[in-house]
Amino acid sequence: MATTGEKQVMVIGADESEQSTYALEWTLDHFFAPFGPTAPFKLVIVHAKSMPSSVVGLAGPGAAEVLPIVDADLKRMAARVADKAKQLCATKSVTDFTVELVEGDARNVLCDAVERHHASVLVVGSHGYGAIKRAVLGSVSDYCAHHAHCSVMIVKKPKTKH
Repeated sequence: MATTGEKQVMVIGADESEQSTYALEWTLDHFFAPFGPTAPFKLVIVHAKSMPSSVVGLAGPGAAEVLPIVDADLKRMAARVADKAKQLCATKSVTDFTVELVEGDARNVLCDAVERHHASVLVVGSHGYGAIKRAVLGSVSDYCAHHAHCSVMIVKKPKTKH
């Protein structure tokens, strides 16, 4: 377990979802904001940008014309995710962080980030999918819990009561 200076590294996955925003806010509130500049971790916020070909598919007429448009949209979305993360950190007075935008599947991107930064903790949000949807789409949090070489904290947004 490597450290940055004396601080351990915490990687958190970020995307455009409400669950991801909640996970980042929760993490900042519990592990960073109360400590000010003496927070026990250096924070690395990682957004996995999908590859245009994985969104569009590889075949079909017109795919070549659509890919640049999709790529531009994915880049704008990644920039929005990064900006939102930076704003949340600023509002909580958290300054010891970096934001990385990495192209690829979120499962692999997050596990690779853990290895690259020698992180001691990985934080991911939970979308709360049911068993069928999770089986079809795959669960990033489930994959990371089984494959990341560090402790994994899954932050679930409380369900609103009706």
